[in-house]
Amino acid sequence: MNLSCIIIDDEPDAVSLLELLIKQSTTWELKARCYNALEALEFLKKNPVDFIFLDINMPQLTGMELATLLPPRTKIVFTTAYSEYAAESYTFQTVDYLLKPITLKRFLSAVQKIEAYFLNHEPEKALHQASGPDYFFVKSGKVLRKIRLRDIQYFEGEKDYVRLVTGEEQLLIYHRLKDIEEQLKLPFIRVHNSYIINYDHLFKMEDNHIYIADKRIPVSEKFRDRFMEVINRNKF
Repeated sequence: MNLSCIIIDDEPDAVSLLELLIKQSTTWELKARCYNALEALEFLKKNPVDFIFLDINMPQLTGMELATLLPPRTKIVFTTAYSEYAAESYTFQTVDYLLKPITLKRFLSAVQKIEAYFLNHEPEKALHQASGPDYFFVKSGKVLRKIRLRDIQYFEGEKDYVRLVTGEEQLLIYHRLKDIEEQLKLPFIRVHNSYIINYDHLFKMEDNHIYIADKRIPVSEKFRDRFMEVINRNKF
């Protein structure tokens, strides 16, 4: 099964073992090896994957702390020497929990579980990766800009303009939010009269507000049911 993943672990030997197991036992694409959580976050901003192998005991940010910052659709396979975190791990988008040292037998069992999960969720994945351009052109002032859809965090309506926000910049474009909404599909979703978000960039929801980077965005009653329907597809 064609899946993409990365390894996040501060122990080089553990990374090497997992890489070997992946190469020997799967057809998965290992996109990166990250040796700390901050490196992983930077990579995942521009390189979405189907799931991650995530160690728990790491410096700077633990695996549990990192899990709270990940996009909701990023699934997790925890890899750790500590069994006591198993119950807590399933409060996240966890597919499996591997105890170190990881044996070939246990890894093969994890492979079956991971592939079965994605096979059962294939319609959702197909919807998320629906065919079509992954960019569009927007006119901001006198400049025509090419913007990748995956880089957009949210759109914010401002009277006759819409503010398009990425992790790097903000652009004012002369459009109605409704016109933009009609041209988009998941992972973009309307959450408020003034906001369309890319839920790949959402990292938590609290008290009818969602958080994208340092922005707190309200979820209005009008759009809440549709929004929660999408979120609940990826909720354990």
